[in-house]
Amino acid sequence: RVGSTFFPSQPWVRSPHRRRARRAMAALKVLVPIAEDSEEIETACITDTLVRAGAAVTVASVSGDLQVKMSRGLKIVADCKIEDCADKEWDAIACPGGMPGAERLRDSKALEELLRKQASASKVTAAVCASPAVIFGSHGLLPGRAVCYPAPKFVEILGEKHVADAPVVLDGHIITGTGPGTSLQFALKIVEKLYGQEKAEELAKAMLTTTAEEGATPRRRSSDGPD
Repeated sequence: RVGSTFFPSQPWVRSPHRRRARRAMAALKVLVPIAEDSEEIETACITDTLVRAGAAVTVASVSGDLQVKMSRGLKIVADCKIEDCADKEWDAIACPGGMPGAERLRDSKALEELLRKQASASKVTAAVCASPAVIFGSHGLLPGRAVCYPAPKFVEILGEKHVADAPVVLDGHIITGTGPGTSLQFALKIVEKLYGQEKAEELAKAMLTTTAEEGATPRRRSSDGPD
């Protein structure tokens, strides 16, 4: 009889297109390491902006304890210790600055290994304020062009690689920024690298700010650096 043909049930097969779509929908993973005396404005801008973009952000302490006292006394509770992040893959690693927080991040062997692995895989590796000079400079991770907090002792480390009067510089997979006042633009540059310029501009508009290309250049100052 028409319409009565019986088709035996077939085992359900997962489509490879469906698998790829699900992987594409998975949140990108961003690691933000912090130490005692890391800069809290930069830390907050990085984490908040990347969460708004849709990333899964993990804040990891290099200080042994999950609760970390930042450079101005704000206490942040990290998600985990840096050692817990060693065997994981990250779409981006972004280091806040602050002194001596940047030095403490530099001295973490677990973080150094993560940064070297990240950079060797040409995946987003970012640092702001003192950290481009103190961390990237110490570990040989500086790209051909970079910025940092515009204090002479940091600019000297960058040498000929230093780009004057730029708030943020993207060179390949390396992103560097200047300091607290430009840390939103720094974070938006990470968003642009991970999600595209349109997403970065969309977030900038919603946050009542601008991307680095639209923003003003930072003022120079002659102090010894961020404390």
